[in-house]
Amino acid sequence: MKSQWECLLQNLGEWQGSFTQVSPQGEILEDTPSVVSLEGLNNNQTIRQIIRLGGDEKILEYNSLGRSVLFFEAGAFSQGTIQLAPFSEFGAELGLIHENRRLRLVQLFDKNGQLDKFTLIREHLARTPATQHPPLTVEALLGEWQGKAVTIYPDWRSPDTYSTTLQIQLDPTGRLIQSLSFGDRTINSTASINGSKLTFDQDPQKQVQVLLLPDGASATSPLKVQLRQPLFLEVGWLIEPNLRQRMVRSYNDKGEWASLTLVTEHRVNSV
Repeated sequence: MKSQWECLLQNLGEWQGSFTQVSPQGEILEDTPSVVSLEGLNNNQTIRQIIRLGGDEKILEYNSLGRSVLFFEAGAFSQGTIQLAPFSEFGAELGLIHENRRLRLVQLFDKNGQLDKFTLIREHLARTPATQHPPLTVEALLGEWQGKAVTIYPDWRSPDTYSTTLQIQLDPTGRLIQSLSFGDRTINSTASINGSKLTFDQDPQKQVQVLLLPDGASATSPLKVQLRQPLFLEVGWLIEPNLRQRMVRSYNDKGEWASLTLVTEHRVNSV
């Protein structure tokens, strides 16, 4: 099993792309070209990270990882708030990686706990094809998906691995019906569809929104984070028509970062 530092090294290289600012309603506000390079120094004992965003440049060097970040073996990762606190900003970055491409999503909430903004980051390694997919649609997700999930923990306990099944369909009224099974649990939910925005609204106190975004991406968020209520943030990426990855960063009812889950799923049946 790789160390966390070895997992980080899967991200070495020069990543070219853009940072896209997105409103909580899914409106594209701004798109800024970017180059992010990660170089290993001293036999990869130190990482130098250079971020060029528009005309700005920032250089970071580090030789250890903080408590707010976890990596999976292929290089996917998440970093962000480790404890939800009153009157404090809250948020996280969730990053997926597949071959020569990365897709990262930053979700931020304001000091009142309201969903504030997203940054969608789409990147490819320099000197490789810059392929991108169309914006995600509900139709592209319909069917049955079977997957493998790996959950890792901030307290370094052993990872958990389990199978998942996700079924997505539309009912006669046009609402989305979703059934997610993992381990011995099944969660059923429904959502209203308004363009590129899905709202899971069965519980008015815990409304969850999914935005369908460019390049096959999706962002799942509570509309408001609240103390003493568990919550999760999720990014999804339709890499190929029948291949999807999802990453879920979960918090418990004490507001503590509890786990990070990566799901790789394949569509086995279309609707």
